[in-house]
Amino acid sequence: MTNLNPGRVSPVERYVAGRHFLQTPGPTNLPDRVLHAMSNNAINHRGPEFGRLGLAVIGKLRRIFRTDGTIGIFPSSGTGAWEAAMVNTLAAGDRILLPLTGQFAHLWEDLSRRHGLRVQTLETDWRRGANPDEIGAALAADRDHRIKAVCVVHSETSTSCLTDIESVRAAIDRARHPALLMVDAISSLACVDYRHDDWGVDVTIAGSQKGLMVPPGLAFTAISRKALAAAQHNSTHRGYWDWAPLVRSNETGFFPYTPAVNLFFALNAALDLLLEEGLDNVFARHQRFAEATRRAAHAWGLDLQCQDPRAFAPGVTAIRTPDGHSADRLRAIILEQFNMSLGNGLGRIEDRVFRIGHMGDLGVLQLTGTLSGVEMGLLAAGIPHRPGGVQTAMNYLVGTNS
Repeated sequence: MTNLNPGRVSPVERYVAGRHFLQTPGPTNLPDRVLHAMSNNAINHRGPEFGRLGLAVIGKLRRIFRTDGTIGIFPSSGTGAWEAAMVNTLAAGDRILLPLTGQFAHLWEDLSRRHGLRVQTLETDWRRGANPDEIGAALAADRDHRIKAVCVVHSETSTSCLTDIESVRAAIDRARHPALLMVDAISSLACVDYRHDDWGVDVTIAGSQKGLMVPPGLAFTAISRKALAAAQHNSTHRGYWDWAPLVRSNETGFFPYTPAVNLFFALNAALDLLLEEGLDNVFARHQRFAEATRRAAHAWGLDLQCQDPRAFAPGVTAIRTPDGHSADRLRAIILEQFNMSLGNGLGRIEDRVFRIGHMGDLGVLQLTGTLSGVEMGLLAAGIPHRPGGVQTAMNYLVGTNS
């Protein structure tokens, strides 16, 4: 039987008993209802059945984004939604303000420069979220309002640091600056409370493969009226990424391109699951599992990449290995011996951290199994640590069970 475990290389493929633990911070595990929905036969994407499906999905996504505004859906990764945000609202030569909180912020910087944007960066040590006061100071100094957008990663997947978006909006308002606020919520949406309208966000982007519990392939954009107005007056050429047809899509449920029909089936089922559980319960579950993971790491004597307790991300925890010990070797041993995939370190923290994803469709026993695999891996890899991290997490989980 073919071995489907990713990353395993062997001259003779063999079957590995038991389920593979996919504990990366995306793609995440898929609920059975999502898998079954995705297996439906395709339907006519110009027929009335799909129109009803499209409208249903858009309506449910508004509840997840907490918005009454326009929802855009593209068959792409989250990068596509970011590019759409840029070409609709900004033109070559425009300036943006971008806090560099981790690898994904650097990727957005690179993408922006490719589009001819001038990027004013705010450096960080990759161990905390963006500083709203620094953002406010940069905007206050921009008296000519040359900065057209503030671009922030909400949950920096590479570092597991969260930025306080509500405070960023408050800083923009105090500076009385007209810049758009654009937020990457790819690894935070459906993991933590997010309020597009209440926080005055102009553009929020997200992807299907994380908290939304759908395979990769769909990107989402929540768009404010202010951002739509900016797009109408922006002369940057765009075709596939143009927002204008999406306004009509929100009225009809149809799209200007061939939609990913079966992913819409999956998304509709996943949104139902989130709403049935209740968003507050979803967020509380993610926070509880994140806290259990951090307590395990502390018990092991390992440092968290995120050093600001106010910025702990709910969907992923990045843990540093001791100096002189390879995080990638640890991950390889855990994959080979215990059939579990963890996230790798990216950019300047490559081979320095391993990342435990605890987002999406995850239960208590899956989390404790994940932490057991990590503790066994630490032992097998000869990485100095104290035993008892799993027990510490279990004690916390039992004590907070309701």
